Amino acid sequence: MIYHVNGTLELCEPSSCVVDCSGVGYKLTISDNTYSEIVGHTGEKLKLLTYLQVREDGVELFGFRTNDELSSFKLLIGVSGVGPKAAMAILSLLSPEKLQNAICAEDIKTISRASGVGAKTAARVVLELKDKISKQMFAKGGNAQGSGQPVGAFAGKGNLAEAMEALVTLGYSRSEAQSALSGIDPKTDVEKIIPLALAKLMR
Repeated sequence: MIYHVNGTLELCEPSSCVVDCSGVGYKLTISDNTYSEIVGHTGEKLKLLTYLQVREDGVELFGFRTNDELSSFKLLIGVSGVGPKAAMAILSLLSPEKLQNAICAEDIKTISRASGVGAKTAARVVLELKDKISKQMFAKGGNAQGSGQPVGAFAGKGNLAEAMEALVTLGYSRSEAQSALSGIDPKTDVEKIIPLALAKLMR
């Protein structure tokens, strides 16, 4: 399996690029998010993580600028009825962080805006990935809390404190997280608190 390509960017288009590695040009299918990060860097050195798909009718190499995008891609293609094309369409619309938020908030409408992805497919993405994503966010929040960092207004309130750290890990400010968490019963499980807070943040 090809884990990554590291070479000179020779060609960059909205859906694909070519990276020259010691005289061998590798064509990779990329998302709009990766394209936006590498466009304008033709002739420069870069490294892309990869996923190799082997089918009876051909072989296709997918390229990703970040490990988060590659991980999101693998999660998406593990969903029933979601192939690489649909996964790349979703990742072209949403960054890994925004995809996590949409899944946890059960925002089917946002996910279904991806090209070729209907409401039924988006609903399956939410159904099959919500628990996995929530657990990942919970783990990140737990690690952040364990680092000894202050948790602001929710210090000492257990579940709300952990939820706040998870939201901060996702890129929200503490004030935004605090506002979203206000009014939520602190006895609620963390994995239920996070989707409730994200729903407020995404309004």
